[in-house]
Amino acid sequence: MTEQQAAPGTGPTSAADTTGSAPAQVRRVAATSAIGTTIEWYDFFIYATAAALVFNSQFFSTMSAASGTLAAFATLGVGLVARPLGGIVWGHFGDRLGRKKMLVLSLLLMGVATVGVGLLPTYGQIGVAAPVLLVVLRLLQGLSAGGEWGGAALMAVEHAPPGRRGRYGSFPQIGVPAGLILAQLVSLVVSNLTTAEQFAAWGWRIPFLLSILLVVVGLVIRMRVEESPVFALLRTHRGRSRAPILEVFRQRPRELVLASVSFVANNAIGYIFLAYLLSYGTQVLEVPRNTMIVVVIIGSLSWLVSIVAGAVWSDRVGRKRAYLAGSVLLVVWPVPFFLLLDTTGFAAMVVAVVVLTVGLGLSYGPQSALFAEMFEARFRYSGASFSYAVGAVLGGGFAPLIAAALQQGYGTSMAVAAYMVVVAVVSLVAVLLIRETHRPDAPARLS
Repeated sequence: MTEQQAAPGTGPTSAADTTGSAPAQVRRVAATSAIGTTIEWYDFFIYATAAALVFNSQFFSTMSAASGTLAAFATLGVGLVARPLGGIVWGHFGDRLGRKKMLVLSLLLMGVATVGVGLLPTYGQIGVAAPVLLVVLRLLQGLSAGGEWGGAALMAVEHAPPGRRGRYGSFPQIGVPAGLILAQLVSLVVSNLTTAEQFAAWGWRIPFLLSILLVVVGLVIRMRVEESPVFALLRTHRGRSRAPILEVFRQRPRELVLASVSFVANNAIGYIFLAYLLSYGTQVLEVPRNTMIVVVIIGSLSWLVSIVAGAVWSDRVGRKRAYLAGSVLLVVWPVPFFLLLDTTGFAAMVVAVVVLTVGLGLSYGPQSALFAEMFEARFRYSGASFSYAVGAVLGGGFAPLIAAALQQGYGTSMAVAAYMVVVAVVSLVAVLLIRETHRPDAPARLS
């Protein structure tokens, strides 16, 4: 139910749908969306890196090395469980109070939780309280991430000029590989400046503590952007929903399910790339840690470029076609991916991750525009955030844990490849069932 229905032809989204924002404001919003999500995902990814490398010895030291690694990856998944709740909370207030306010709060929460991890005593210092507090802080990270993407995506898409929503919607998307690159570079520098013993004892904390500087920069930048013109008109015309999450469940259940399932493969395979690959390369293949970090950075650069390419392409051929191309690649590449990785040759590993990340990019770049166009403005934040968060839970958070368990249980990377193929097929079916939301030759609207 909305506060008040606008008169025909003067609906709360119509003007913004057809005109977008001033070019200077659009560029500012695009830049802040990219910078803000880069900071958010930097925080998220340094946790994933630490979980792969040191959390087993710092917080689960009473377990065997293998069990400790599984427990560390389980805490990674805990954050994903909190994301749907974050999506509901941030989505409700984002649809009621505005996109900008929620973006500022989500960034602040992520920063506090991340610095908290960097200051957290180990199991050897405070006992079982250490892993318990680690899980609590991870839950706070998950709550933050549950609302961050939706706000950044909608700010970029709702400010964008008609016909270029895919392009501008890619800016929050590139925050994922950009945040990963930044996290890996910082980890690489810290690991090179410390011995293995120093890194395990205290060096791993430095990337977490550096987050406070990034958060301050991000907050200053986000405070300078204007509210989404779509939300501004919703507020002016009293078109906001009083219970957006309930309304989107009643009116768009099909879109919620398909959007969520379409994201499962991208998130699961993405987390295998960003979290499990480092552990697999160093512990199973016994490739030097710095070599694996370089491979991940190269793959992240490929991911970033393919995100932009996929988003721009979606403005020309439609969201579904671009999304579908990436989804098909994610079905056919997992087996060659591991066959190339298992050679341990640097060039082969680079080819493996580059092709994989092209599939990830093509199925991630158009997502901001696609999800925004699937839901009406009055409950768009709730619909997009909830779908994104549920897809992340179903696919991503526990993917490294599942991959590690499959590798240990079957003793072969093909078991992990088979898991990747299964989730990719599931998402491919969902993508096939999604209705196209953008046609280049049709009148541009975002209603």
